[in-house]
Amino acid sequence: MSATALPSSGDRPDGSPGAKTCDARGMIEIHRMYRATFGEAPSLVAGVAEGGAAHADVVGDHLSMLSVSLHAHHEFEDDNLWDTLEGRAPQCTGHVERMKQQHAAMLVHLNALDAALPAWRASGRSTDAAPVLAALEGINAALAVHLPDEETSIVPVMETVLTQKEVDAASVHGRRATPKGKTWSQLGAILAAQPDGGDEWLREHLPGPFRLVWRLVGRRDYEANRAELLGGERG
Repeated sequence: MSATALPSSGDRPDGSPGAKTCDARGMIEIHRMYRATFGEAPSLVAGVAEGGAAHADVVGDHLSMLSVSLHAHHEFEDDNLWDTLEGRAPQCTGHVERMKQQHAAMLVHLNALDAALPAWRASGRSTDAAPVLAALEGINAALAVHLPDEETSIVPVMETVLTQKEVDAASVHGRRATPKGKTWSQLGAILAAQPDGGDEWLREHLPGPFRLVWRLVGRRDYEANRAELLGGERG
């Protein structure tokens, strides 16, 4: 039997209000990036011309970055979040168990994507693209179930039982897991997925000097990568 979803206010299931102990909006912000980037991934794969190995390699490299990021995001939750929530908010146990099951289902599709990418990146052939597209279909279906459930059932509890340091540790873990040379690509993807294009996210999360580097260097690098993803090798 599935557990009853908690209200977005963060109130306890018994109706007693839970004092807010942290701001866990970052979970929803990174979820937006996964929705947007995995959501467009099938069209990126379909945009590679038959035998366009150079373009396939660019798109495949991008998909690999997304896979690493989602693996790391879920690994942090598995290793640091679930036991803590169960210990501090026992009423959340049913939600946590459901999250674990959803992660396990997602892992099957992520592993399938990881296994399928090398052959397609090397060939650009549609026969090698087929398992990539199948894996992406599975990932997107799993995300459609998992992300809104986590945002409704888990984030409000996080905001009543975790410290800000514990929540911020997820962002630190994600940054450390970012593949070398992919900082600007990943940051750009996060910003592009936000409702305002990322302006508020930049102000809240990055110090002034780093925002300047983004505007002078990072954004240009991100936009160049986007052009490669969308254009790449044709014919």
